Amino acid sequence: MSDATLHATAQNPDDFAVQIADQVESFLVAVTEVAKGDEPGSTVPFLLLEVSQLLLAGGRLGAHEDFVPDERYEPDPGPEIDADGLRENLARLLDPVDVYSEVFDPYAPRTAPVAARISDDLADVITDLRHGMVHYRAGRIAEAMWWWQFSYFSNWGPTASAVLRALQSVLIHVRLNQPLEELDGLDTDQDLGDEALELEAGRVMAEEIGTPLGIRQVR
Repeated sequence: MSDATLHATAQNPDDFAVQIADQVESFLVAVTEVAKGDEPGSTVPFLLLEVSQLLLAGGRLGAHEDFVPDERYEPDPGPEIDADGLRENLARLLDPVDVYSEVFDPYAPRTAPVAARISDDLADVITDLRHGMVHYRAGRIAEAMWWWQFSYFSNWGPTASAVLRALQSVLIHVRLNQPLEELDGLDTDQDLGDEALELEAGRVMAEEIGTPLGIRQVR
């Protein structure tokens, strides 16, 4: 989508809200295209790039003073766009590296890792960002900025950060030719401790992951 379509002509491209909306829109379009599966071998590198760029926008929102919406109650944005198709396509493209383990709060003492899915997490991030984009396109700029900032702290920021670490880990294992352990039999409703991880981890060699992803390995 062009800037002319997304923004009113009177808006300054140097305006903070315009820049954030551009970054959000770029992420929405790019991940939707990746999920189509036209270049399956580049799925992980493309997602790593897009999530990294989105988190730059998130960092800017996080560092900014609090946005205050114009209205006390949120205007009805209408029905949410279903992200199930995108979720399912990403799960297929990312198999067998879709499931990963994550500690949600690094400052919570003795917090055990939990299982998550990259495909689920990206669909959740997409849903949050689309919600704000509906307000932005309707001209409710303050509402959109408040929502993107609030949901950055409450959901999509931590979620995207966890996804970034998982994607980085996949590429690190492949590029450095290191065995990548599979969480064999693990599902996202299970809590993981160190012992559980050791018991349930199976072997998937780096070349078995790198080949379908189209990534050349270090010899």
